[in-house]
Amino acid sequence: MEKIVITGGKPLHGAIEISGMKNSAVAVILATVLIEDICVIENVPDISDVKICFDILTSMGIKVRLISANTYEIDSRVATGGKSPYDLVRKMRASYYLIGAELGRFGKAHVGLPGGCDFGVRPIDQHIKGFEALGATVTVEGGYVDAKTDGGVLGGHVYFDGVTVGGTMNVIMAAVRAEGQTVIENAAREPHIVDLANFLNACGAQISGAGTDVIKITGVKNLHGCTHAIIPDMIEAGTFMIAAAATKGALHITNVIPKHLESVTAKLTEMGVCVEEEDDAVFVSNCSDTLSKINVKTQPYPGFPTDLNPQMCVLLCLSDGDCCLTEGVWDNRFRYVEELKRMGASISVDGKTAVVEGNTLFSPARVRAVDLRAGAAMILAALVADGTTEIEDVHHIQRGYDNIVEKLRLCGADIRLCEYKDIVDTSMAN
Repeated sequence: MEKIVITGGKPLHGAIEISGMKNSAVAVILATVLIEDICVIENVPDISDVKICFDILTSMGIKVRLISANTYEIDSRVATGGKSPYDLVRKMRASYYLIGAELGRFGKAHVGLPGGCDFGVRPIDQHIKGFEALGATVTVEGGYVDAKTDGGVLGGHVYFDGVTVGGTMNVIMAAVRAEGQTVIENAAREPHIVDLANFLNACGAQISGAGTDVIKITGVKNLHGCTHAIIPDMIEAGTFMIAAAATKGALHITNVIPKHLESVTAKLTEMGVCVEEEDDAVFVSNCSDTLSKINVKTQPYPGFPTDLNPQMCVLLCLSDGDCCLTEGVWDNRFRYVEELKRMGASISVDGKTAVVEGNTLFSPARVRAVDLRAGAAMILAALVADGTTEIEDVHHIQRGYDNIVEKLRLCGADIRLCEYKDIVDTSMAN
């Protein structure tokens, strides 16, 4: 087991290069199941979720080869559906993309129910609704999802009851090789949906409207290989933008798409943080002695990202007054609050709303990363705290942040990843 140890109180200064987007990489990698050819995927982040994706592909008979730094060759000419190991699938939420990918290629799918971070009920009912609209019969039994068609997927009309990123991407995968046209209404608009569509279009798919709430897909019989670079990770970039503001430092954050960060930039600017946009970078510095109190509500893209809720909560703790943070996407996103309280935060949660008291003086403590983005929040609070903080359960952080310890160390943070054999305090185990 490993932990992250941070001695805080030091402003961050320097440059950080952003890696490929986690949420895009896992979808594109699993979408290669659809392509009976060889693809080269560039700018792949070095994170545990990606490694699990590659292990899943390998279990299906697909060949994966590292050809240079962050670049992989995936040969999916030979693949067998229904073979993904349950123990791998249950480790990550994005494994549900296998259902759409297997449906699209084989006309049937047999995939274990997904795992991933636990912050409330996250059903796949909208995914199933989409598959059924494409002619599939879907059953969930014994921890597995089985989807079957009579002779292949047929184009259809899908209207999602609520905006669902995973459902949108899953139906796209199922529909690209369907017979006929598929129309998805009330589709999610996130950048990684556009990236997936761009990848599949480069392989010969006919997808239009990605990035809007209506996506049209004309099915094609076969897809060919291509070379595709994963887009920069807007959540990693947003995390480091908040880190610069929280530590009263200055960071030049490179390899970003500034448009993807507009909601983050707007909120930081509202708090008095300086954000300068460049073509493919942002420069963030805390140009005010105090951070103005603001209210934040997370929403689907282009709104403020739910995946930056915990990190933003840390910054709100440092503002000059009480703030309101409302979660507009997931239930129970505030599980991390108890860990921040260990470090001196004063936060009260009522349902999907948290009232955050400002002017917090974070103190060092032994805390846990209860999920991926909560783990990032613990790092930010530890960077601010005057003293040494230990963060446990860091495997959650490693799911989505590529080499975060070294990136922060190069910007002046006193941070290290180390092994430990301590007995875990039972008060922190639940």
